[in-house]
Amino acid sequence: MRKPPVRVDAVLVQAVIAAALSFAHLHDLAVAAGQDGWKAWAYPVSVDLLLVAAWKRLRSGQSKAAGWSWFLVALAASLGANIATAGLLDLSHVPPWLRVLVAGWPAAAFLGGTLLAHGPTTDRAAMIAESDVIDAPAPAPEEEHEVEPPGRARTPELVAEPAPPSPPADHVPAALITHARKVATEHHTRTGAPIDTATLRARLGVPAPLAEAIATHLT
Repeated sequence: MRKPPVRVDAVLVQAVIAAALSFAHLHDLAVAAGQDGWKAWAYPVSVDLLLVAAWKRLRSGQSKAAGWSWFLVALAASLGANIATAGLLDLSHVPPWLRVLVAGWPAAAFLGGTLLAHGPTTDRAAMIAESDVIDAPAPAPEEEHEVEPPGRARTPELVAEPAPPSPPADHVPAALITHARKVATEHHTRTGAPIDTATLRARLGVPAPLAEAIATHLT
């Protein structure tokens, strides 16, 4: 199969051209300020490295103020060299203040690069681990269990169930009271004695509390 042609990124090409021109302007300005030989080539390298260090600090999202500050310093040095070598400055007669700036640039670039590369940073993994430790719930205390001595059988504790409360007398249905009166009358006719609560409960098939409430209506 035929391989697709290599795609050329126009933005990347433009960035390479701009970096090359800025590199050449910084070199020419350093030479005009009295920094010849390898020193003239070191100046544009230090400016570009400071730009890269500041860009990395901005991408990391930490200490953005320091990143923006040194980024603007390096950008001013690069733009200043471009403007100075564009014909606005006589490179054969560089003013003394510019010589001072060029001579003091290595110290400033070293300071900025050190602060950006070795500044206080926060380890995200350490922060997540620490937050997990802080937010972790405390372990529940273990319940103490009474240890039974060997050879001793544990007797179950009998708990008496509370008796259901008796319903109020005025809440007994009237139809049930009428039926209970018929049963009590039949019992009295047959036995000659009034019906008791146990017999009334058995004849009606109701719980004991309800039978007691019905019996209060029969007396």
